[in-house]
Amino acid sequence: MKPDTLIRHASARGPAPVHLWNPPYCGEIDIRIDKGGTWFHEGTPIGRQAMVRLFASILKREADRYFLVTPVEKVGITVEDTPFIAVDCDVEPEGVSFLTNMDERVIAGPDHPIRMGDAPYVMIRGGMEARIDRKTFYRLVELAEERGGVHGIASGGMFFAIHPG
Repeated sequence: MKPDTLIRHASARGPAPVHLWNPPYCGEIDIRIDKGGTWFHEGTPIGRQAMVRLFASILKREADRYFLVTPVEKVGITVEDTPFIAVDCDVEPEGVSFLTNMDERVIAGPDHPIRMGDAPYVMIRGGMEARIDRKTFYRLVELAEERGGVHGIASGGMFFAIHPG
């Protein structure tokens, strides 16, 4: 298969089953994800979104470290905040869905909780979160309801506080 075909095929399938892989650690690679969600290799932004999505599909978090993992090797990378950015949200029958900069969609709920920290976050997969971008957070605020003096979002059978009353 040609490299471009391989990238399209791999990224169309979604994330790889990295939770099943425990290959040997092979060192660090000079890949960094900055706070804005841009991926860099050796200090240069990776311009091909298909390549970034391929890397994101083999991304794994172990404790506070991030790795690119294949069945035969694991290399460490640097993540400044989170590996993903939630760039949009929608109300669906099951709850509020979030779309990431890697075109992954999750519905907030028990498996994908919303967390307020220095910024708002939503769990995506494998212990990896997406920081909710400003415009998406403002959309959440518009959707918020008040329960017991707390403003929040109901989704997936749960209520997530986004701001105290």
